[in-house]
Amino acid sequence: MCAMARPRKPLLSRDRIVDAARALVDAEGLAAVSTRRLAAELGVSGPSLYNHFRTKDQILEAVADSVSAQVDLSMFDAGDARDWRTSLHDWAVSYRAALREHPNIVPVLARGPGRRPAGLRLADAVFGAMVDAGWPAAQATSIGALMRYFVMGSALGSFAGGFVDDETAYDPADYPHLGQAHLLADRQELIDDRAFETGLSALLEGLSAQYAALAGAGR
Repeated sequence: MCAMARPRKPLLSRDRIVDAARALVDAEGLAAVSTRRLAAELGVSGPSLYNHFRTKDQILEAVADSVSAQVDLSMFDAGDARDWRTSLHDWAVSYRAALREHPNIVPVLARGPGRRPAGLRLADAVFGAMVDAGWPAAQATSIGALMRYFVMGSALGSFAGGFVDDETAYDPADYPHLGQAHLLADRQELIDDRAFETGLSALLEGLSAQYAALAGAGR
């Protein structure tokens, strides 16, 4: 009697679990994730997940880290010619793009990197680049925190999408300056992108002024 051949690939892996959990979070939010639901999505028994993750929180942490891993850090490489300001800009754009693809995981990312490898690499790259550019360590820490607050805040929701496209919703008697607000939702992406770039430019201008002042004071 011939023995059945073993499958070439294991039926379950850490990456498969993370991919399935990320898709579930993207589609339905954090509350949709449970070991039972994931097991059903993957076609396995619930206990088999525990060979890779002990708890649901560990799965969500891994999903969060998989999103952090999507952020481009090449601008902070030693051989990259971009200056610190351009590097921060390009990194922030990449960071926001990753979060906009997966907005439902942002609350987990907002807790900080903890022990997540990709999140720690991200924090290390930004801090190291600022210190290498001549920023004192304390200011470099503040810059990393500032940029994180700004990018995550921009990914948590849409300003333009918060208005309904009903011109009767904003009575001029009550809201004299919102006569065109019903048009915002239809231009959501353009308005939100422009707002992000406006804020990012303002932040970088302010940091550049601080950087020049530090240089003048001999740091």
